[in-house]
Amino acid sequence: MNLEYFIAKRLITAKSYKSSVSSPIIKIAILAIALSIVMMIVAVATGIGLQQKIREKIAAFNGHIIVSNYDDNQSQVTVQPIDMPKQLFVKLKDYAGIAHVQEVATKAGLIRTEKEFEGIVFKGVGREYDWSKLQEFLVQGQMPKFDNTTTNQVLISTFLANRLHLKLGDAFNTFFMKEQGKRPSVRKFTIVGIYNSGFQEFDSSYVIGDIQHIQRINKWQKNQVGAYEVFVDDFTKMEQTAQEVYQTIPPTYNSISIQEKYASIFEWLKLFDFNILVVLIIMIVVATINMIVALLVLILERTQLIGLLKAVGASDWSVRKIFIYNALHLVSRGLLYGNSIALFLLFLQKQFGIIKLNPESYYVAVAPVVINPLHILFLNIGTVIICGLVLLIPSYIITKITPVRALRFE
Repeated sequence: MNLEYFIAKRLITAKSYKSSVSSPIIKIAILAIALSIVMMIVAVATGIGLQQKIREKIAAFNGHIIVSNYDDNQSQVTVQPIDMPKQLFVKLKDYAGIAHVQEVATKAGLIRTEKEFEGIVFKGVGREYDWSKLQEFLVQGQMPKFDNTTTNQVLISTFLANRLHLKLGDAFNTFFMKEQGKRPSVRKFTIVGIYNSGFQEFDSSYVIGDIQHIQRINKWQKNQVGAYEVFVDDFTKMEQTAQEVYQTIPPTYNSISIQEKYASIFEWLKLFDFNILVVLIIMIVVATINMIVALLVLILERTQLIGLLKAVGASDWSVRKIFIYNALHLVSRGLLYGNSIALFLLFLQKQFGIIKLNPESYYVAVAPVVINPLHILFLNIGTVIICGLVLLIPSYIITKITPVRALRFE
C-alpha cells in the first residue's frame, strides 16, 4: 500500500499535470467537491437549526408535555381546573427524564385602551415558572417579578403593543368574561416587559402574568390550576415520557405532547428531513460524477505510465489503487476547501444573522444554524467512502490496458 501511495503522490499528483490536458478537469472536480460539501453542511446546519429553533419556541410557551383536565376543550383557554395531589406533583417533578414542572392557567380577555381594543389570552403563571425559556425573546424591559402578593406586572408581545399603541411602563385595563348574565371582571395590568418570539400564533394573543388573577376570577382554590407544563431532558424521548406520565396521573387527567398538540407544524418540520436528504443525494451525485470524469481523464492521459507499470510486473489492482489514491487525494483537497468555506459562512450567519426569513412562513426572523461537529464529520467520511467506492468503476478500465499497446499510445 505504501508503494502505491508513494507512486500516486510522486507520479500522478506532481506538478506535471498542472500544465497538462487534465489540469482544468482536475480543478473543476476539486471545485465540485468543495461546492458539494458546502451545500451539504449548510443544508444540514440550517435544516436542523430551523427544526430545533421552532421546537424550542413551541416548548417555551407550552412545555414539552401538557398535563390538564380530561375534556374535549380544544381552545387555548382553560375550562376546568386541575387539582393534582401534592405527592403526585412531587413525584412528577422527580421523575426520570423530566427537567422542570410549572403550573399555568389561561383565560380569554379583552384589552381596551382609549383608541383600540384587542382580544387576548391571559396566561397566568406561578412562582416556579421558568422565565429563562422566554429570556431570548425579551426585547424591552424585564420579566415580571412575583412575591407573596398578587402582582399586576405582565409581559406583552411587540405585536400586541403595536396594535394597542402601548409601550413599556404603560398600564391598561383587561376585561374577563364571567358566567352568562354577570358583569365582566376588570383587571389593571402594567407592562414591565415586551417580547417578540416571531411565532405569530403566540405573539398575537399571549399576555403573561400572575396566575392568581385567574384563580380569583374563576373562584378556584390556591391548589387549583389550569394545567402543568412539563419540560423533558431529551426531546427525542418526549413521546415516551408523555406516555409514562399518562400512566402515572389519575384517569381523569390527560397528558399530551406538543408534537401531538401542534401536529401540523411538526409534520411540516419533518419535510425538512426529506429536503436535506434530497440535497445530500444531489450533491453526492454531482461530486462523484465529476470525480469519475477526472479519473477517466487521468487514466487516459497516463496510459503509457500504466503500460510501464504493468511491464515491470505491477498487478492491475496495484495500478488501480494508484489512481484511486490520487482521486481520493483530490477529494480530500476539495473537502478541505469546502469545510473551510462552509464553516466560515455558518459562523457569519450565527454571529450576524445575515440571512433573514419571513416569520409568518417560517416562525423565525433569522435563519438559525446548528454547527454539530459530528454531523460535519459524518458528511466528510460519507463523502470519502461513497466517492472511493464509486471510483472503483472507472478504474476498471485499467485492467483492459495491455503493456504493448499502452507503450505505443500517444
